Amino acid sequence: MATPSGARGSAYKRLRRGARPATTHPRVLTGARVVLPTGTVPDGSVTIDGTRIAAAGTPQGTAQVIDVRDHWLIPGFIDIHNHGGGGASFTSGTVDEVLKGIHTHRLHGTTTLVASTVTGDMDFLAQRAGLLSELAEQGEIAGIHFEGPFISPCRKGAHSEELLRDPDPAEVRKLIDAARGKAKMVTLATELPGGIDSVRLLAEHGVIAAIGHTDATYEQTVEAIEAGATVATHLFNAMPTLGHRAPGPIAALLEDERVTVELINDGTHLHPASLQLAFHHAGADRVAFITDAMDAAGFGDGRYMLGPLEVEVADGVARLVEGGSIAGSTLTLDRAFKRAVTLDGLSVEDAVAALSANPARLLGMDDTVGSLEPGKDADLVLLDADFDLKGVMRRGEWVVDPQLG
Repeated sequence: MATPSGARGSAYKRLRRGARPATTHPRVLTGARVVLPTGTVPDGSVTIDGTRIAAAGTPQGTAQVIDVRDHWLIPGFIDIHNHGGGGASFTSGTVDEVLKGIHTHRLHGTTTLVASTVTGDMDFLAQRAGLLSELAEQGEIAGIHFEGPFISPCRKGAHSEELLRDPDPAEVRKLIDAARGKAKMVTLATELPGGIDSVRLLAEHGVIAAIGHTDATYEQTVEAIEAGATVATHLFNAMPTLGHRAPGPIAALLEDERVTVELINDGTHLHPASLQLAFHHAGADRVAFITDAMDAAGFGDGRYMLGPLEVEVADGVARLVEGGSIAGSTLTLDRAFKRAVTLDGLSVEDAVAALSANPARLLGMDDTVGSLEPGKDADLVLLDADFDLKGVMRRGEWVVDPQLG
């Protein structure tokens, strides 16, 4: 396997070829509907100075003016659960391939991304953690999410059952240590032996404990939340359904204000009524849209590997070849946003919260990303009146140049 230091240079140059470098003089994007934390400014502007936002709402000072009227300006998207894209896997790809996957999602507006792994041998996952942590140190990803192997065989989804194991705190600690401070989240079936102790361990080390791929009861889920779990991994999926006598984990996760619920808004993983239920009970400030994307995102139909399991992608839906279980998604966050505001009836402001502000706060990065405010990174997405993506800026550089002005 290639090492980050050996391969990154050539890959990084290839991926950035043709990108417009950040200019040294201020620029002001003006005339758009600008979504700020305080609301939407109908004829607003954002001033960019180098890699940062200098002002938002009204123009400030002398700057190059770029007319973006009839567009929306919103913060760059933040994906806290993503396994790959562009034909590349974050679990098994080389550094060049991982960078290709990251770049694929940037082209769709995701300016901050947490790389997720799938269940594998512990030594292999520790090795991957080392590779991904170096990319996190270089600023290419925001950190690492371990989805598995500490999950329930009853709710394994697209994970290899033979590699699953109980969440022994010592083994959880092994992955945290291998990530060198870049572990952001671990998904656990907290009802398994060692689950609650592992939640406490994660909380003590500042790592998000996420409840997912779980067969827990309502009472067991409440216990895990009390121990420090704060995220529901793709709520509704890979967990017991909501029952009138046995409400299970869904009710516990929705009712507790300390929990952020992930939703995969691709039209396949969730019925629209389930999404509305989550927003109604959790509120717009506790929802994070994710992709749960695998290699095929932004790439196309065909056969892929998700960890050791073979996946068939047809008409954009990924399923295991053996058994037919849904195997992640081919979603990109620009599609999740458009679906939210055009089909699901969400306000633009609530969709922005679910795609930017909430995940930034969850990751502890809301001082630098997640909203259009002075001093924060110049990460933004430009959408036309139909909510189709027209431009993406990351840290002051156009990743997708709208060729305006």
